[in-house]
Amino acid sequence: MVQDVSTHRTVLLEEAVAALRVKPDGHYIDATFGRGGHSRLLLSKLSPLGRVIAFDKDLEAVAEARTVDDPRFSIRHEGFSHLSQMRACTAAGLLMDLGISSPQVDNPLRGFSFRHEGPLDMRMDTTRGQSVAQWLADASVESISQVIRDYGEERFAGQIAKAIDCRRREHGAIRGTAELAEVVAGAVKTREPGKDPATRTFQALRIYINAELEELRQGLEASLKVLQPGGRLVVISFHSLEDRIVKQFIAAHSREVFDRHAPFAAPKILQFKALARVRPSAKEVASNPRARSAVMRVAERCGVAA
Repeated sequence: MVQDVSTHRTVLLEEAVAALRVKPDGHYIDATFGRGGHSRLLLSKLSPLGRVIAFDKDLEAVAEARTVDDPRFSIRHEGFSHLSQMRACTAAGLLMDLGISSPQVDNPLRGFSFRHEGPLDMRMDTTRGQSVAQWLADASVESISQVIRDYGEERFAGQIAKAIDCRRREHGAIRGTAELAEVVAGAVKTREPGKDPATRTFQALRIYINAELEELRQGLEASLKVLQPGGRLVVISFHSLEDRIVKQFIAAHSREVFDRHAPFAAPKILQFKALARVRPSAKEVASNPRARSAVMRVAERCGVAA
């Protein structure tokens, strides 16, 4: 069932599309369609020759995208790893809005939230791969601890992994979100005021099961191929792990590199020019609290694409 689009409010909507510096005849990639806020605004700024190609792994997002009745728009049921299949130097802009959407969080059947009882799934694409419940049923204590520590930056990762192992040995595999949240709460003895003990663990498991950081790296690398010279890369992230990857990628490609073994050789030309780091306004955060952690980074493609 397609979720009500009205439950989702696109973060940094106007700012992201403005950062793309839209050319009416340009072709643009919306790498995370979600519920289509960015794609629809992009389409409103394009001429009949313009195009928006959207990607999303989530079947509900794809279903929503198929309601867009516009010959300039197309949707692909794929993730960032498939961006490299696009033709070289064809995109005037690439937008990546990371994380999960409100309809995904608010649908108990998806298992993303510890606030709603539901199956412990968390897959963006429910047609493939293991659910979190399936992975937790067989993963070693060491693997669980490492995932929660690395992807959730959780200092109690070891205690949580041991508590999960104890629970499954005594009562069988953990199947539901409420059960996992209860186990985590029992293992985490202290937490920042107003923050649920399960927050970091749920984030970590979601990122791991969907290979989100690996796909992000692949999508960023693909931008070097698909963006035209002068094309814009706009990435909106929602936690430090994502933002760090984006920041380091742009920085690494925004400086000339000299070969110290060939000091008189010409440096490798820079491939991006970093342009901006944007945070939501106080007004947007007040009206949409889920925007409070968003960071948008903007870069422009230089030279000739690889």
